[in-house]
Amino acid sequence: MPGENLSRDEARERAALLSVDGYEVFLDLRSAVGESGQGPRTFRSVTTIRFRAEPGAASFADLIAPSVTALTLNGKDLDPAAAFDGTRIALEDLAEENELVVDAQCAYSRTGEGMHRFVDPEDGEVYLYTQYEPADARRVFANFEQPDLKAPYRFEVRAPEGWTVWSNGVGELTDGTWRFAETKPISTYITAIVAGPYHYVTDSYERVLPDGTRLEIPLGAMCRKGLAPHFDADDIFLVTKQGLDFFHDHFDYPYPFGKYDQAFVPEYNLGAMENPGLVTFREELVFRGNVTQASYERRANVIMHEMAHMWFGDLVTMRWWDDLWLKESFADFMGSFSMVEATRFTNGWITFANNRKSWAYRADQLPSTHPITADIRDLEDAKLNFDGITYAKGASVLKQLVAYAGRDAFLEGARRYFKRHAYGNTALGDLLSILEETSGRDMSSWSRSWLQTAGVNSLTPQVILNADGRITELSVFQEAAESHPELRPHRVAVGLYSRTPGGGLERYARAEVDVDGPRTVVAELAGEAAPELVLVNDDDLTYCKIRFDETSLATLREHLGDLTDPLARALCWSALWNLTRDALMPARDFIGLVLRFAGRESDIGVLQMLHTWARTALTQYAAPDWREEGGRAIAEGALRELRLAEPGSQHQLTWARFFAAVATSAADLQLLEGLLAGTARIDGLEVDQELRWALLGPLAAHGTADERVLAAELARDDTASGKRHQVRCLAARPSAAVKAQAWAAVVESDALSNALVEATIAGFAQPSQRELTLPYLTKYFEAIERVWAERSIQIGMDVVRGLFPHLQGDEALAAADAWLAAHEDAAPALRRLVLEARDDLARSLRAQACDAGAGA
Repeated sequence: MPGENLSRDEARERAALLSVDGYEVFLDLRSAVGESGQGPRTFRSVTTIRFRAEPGAASFADLIAPSVTALTLNGKDLDPAAAFDGTRIALEDLAEENELVVDAQCAYSRTGEGMHRFVDPEDGEVYLYTQYEPADARRVFANFEQPDLKAPYRFEVRAPEGWTVWSNGVGELTDGTWRFAETKPISTYITAIVAGPYHYVTDSYERVLPDGTRLEIPLGAMCRKGLAPHFDADDIFLVTKQGLDFFHDHFDYPYPFGKYDQAFVPEYNLGAMENPGLVTFREELVFRGNVTQASYERRANVIMHEMAHMWFGDLVTMRWWDDLWLKESFADFMGSFSMVEATRFTNGWITFANNRKSWAYRADQLPSTHPITADIRDLEDAKLNFDGITYAKGASVLKQLVAYAGRDAFLEGARRYFKRHAYGNTALGDLLSILEETSGRDMSSWSRSWLQTAGVNSLTPQVILNADGRITELSVFQEAAESHPELRPHRVAVGLYSRTPGGGLERYARAEVDVDGPRTVVAELAGEAAPELVLVNDDDLTYCKIRFDETSLATLREHLGDLTDPLARALCWSALWNLTRDALMPARDFIGLVLRFAGRESDIGVLQMLHTWARTALTQYAAPDWREEGGRAIAEGALRELRLAEPGSQHQLTWARFFAAVATSAADLQLLEGLLAGTARIDGLEVDQELRWALLGPLAAHGTADERVLAAELARDDTASGKRHQVRCLAARPSAAVKAQAWAAVVESDALSNALVEATIAGFAQPSQRELTLPYLTKYFEAIERVWAERSIQIGMDVVRGLFPHLQGDEALAAADAWLAAHEDAAPALRRLVLEARDDLARSLRAQACDAGAGA
């Protein structure tokens, strides 16, 4: 992996020397089917790059490939053995105008990086797709792999007979070869190929532009043939058209990349990728069974996120990965913004406040937190910075920016940004200067506070009442962590709530105010009646941790379920979770609130998040000697709510999945077995194939479902999805031999695909099996440096994060500290992953101490 890295300094030096006129890439993918010989399965890749350079300069092209057959620079043959070192092609004595031709054998991938090859176990069909971000196009064709060396591309692909091939441009099959229209100038990492016997559905989008011309965009959507019966292309096209309408209404720049295909592909590492004209998604967004509206909302959000990238990221691209936020933060914000305003998912900001921002709060309190505009030294840094800061915090800050600068000024800034920098590359200052024009606000000070510093502030209200029980003064106190002491300007709404005669807890007064500095007085609320709840950051305008005064916290303990506004309720749940994570509220208290009030939660996405948090509170934050009691209480509460839920409702399905996840007693496990066998029934609950696997997971982890049972279930669901579920369940079984086998399959071998590595890791460490995984504490720290050096960065990240021995408490903390002290020279990205896992564990131990104190 170290030989594959590229530093920012190297990229800047190369960009100063070179400009690229265009690429012609020919790929022969016929080797994807049939038997392979010895060594890695490869395909032929022939690339012609035309580029300009300073005469006499020396530079390099990027290529990761098993071998290079021939190299030609400006008509002169180069010795591949001398010029190619496995990751780079040395280019010497360049002319003003140059032509490089590289004929290579590139390897198919099993890790989701480069040209991924998947064999469907259901029918034996082979499917290919590419995934490049941030720098894996060089695994498929020779190039200059950095975002600021944009160029147009012409792709030609020879594929097995009967296959269809897609790329960024429109393609046609002539003389056995797929030839694609030349692209607009784009970066290497967003070029794309999808090839195979995919199930493909078409539609079209039409619009009359302001100048009277008609815009027509061919639409396509595809998935594996085995998923075709579940493929709801009509809904995907509906959301797609709504998104195209929204962005054309607000961006005043027609979609610039011709067609718009969306491919749902197997074994995908990401949620999706914004390749212009050919967006790729993980196929789990094609739902094989019953799911809640939250799943459809999540898919719509991803569709909108990737569509926003067509402008933020593809049309205008960051110069280097320091400014990754220029595409990801904007796409994350615009995904929710457009979804709420253009689709049926009008409550998307509730999900954003409760779910998306929790990712940001966690990331922003890790030792690896960084400013939204990060210091990205190299590609390994870039890979790790696709994180909660760049996405969710960045989106939250943009939501704050809209409140600060105004919606109209923000959107006008976007329009000018696209027109000035179309097909170019930008940095922070390019966008800020335009926003200053449109808003009249000083963007430099806003940027320093929000984009160029790290950490999250806490806002706490203080209420002083007079003798008549009315507010004399309401203040908001702002605090910051010692490690990141920046106090930021916040545009917030402060809401006052009290109970109504009907029993609801409702807002009766609200004021917007600019919070700046350690203390801000909200003068507009003086004279109001005494509130039972003060909600700082009502309506979720800013990015902060909400705290409560004593009266408000006491109200929530008794009346949280009475809050009638779903966004206010979601914000309170999020704030209570942050108190728990910060060891300011005992885990058992948070679990008690979930058991008391979650059954009244109307928003299904919030309910699912509460279930996740409750499980985390039990397994990581509760005192060890209370976990058994707490586990019983959660399982009993989950079963009670499952039986109370409306038959056939999405709430019933959500409670069924939660009950399965927390079931531990013999009676609970017996009920799961009965639901699987059909001997037990819960009125209205359909036990489809996906729910069957959810029920089998805990049965496997508790030794009730053995290898024979899991094999029989795979025979019933002999699909790629079924195989992933079976592998996860197999690794979850409570046996030392099972753990040894799973460990060897992931750590000592590279035979498994990325999806099966992920599934094995997911099953390996079960909360009820702490003793079984204890022997791997030492093995983990002995193995991670070797894994990082030998495996791809994606697999390295999966192993280091997924197998960290977080179940082992103080022993794991001491081992992590010892490893960090002894490996100061380890790869910075590897150290970052270990530091993050170590910090999560230390947080868990602090929370456990808090919870133990509550039980004393």
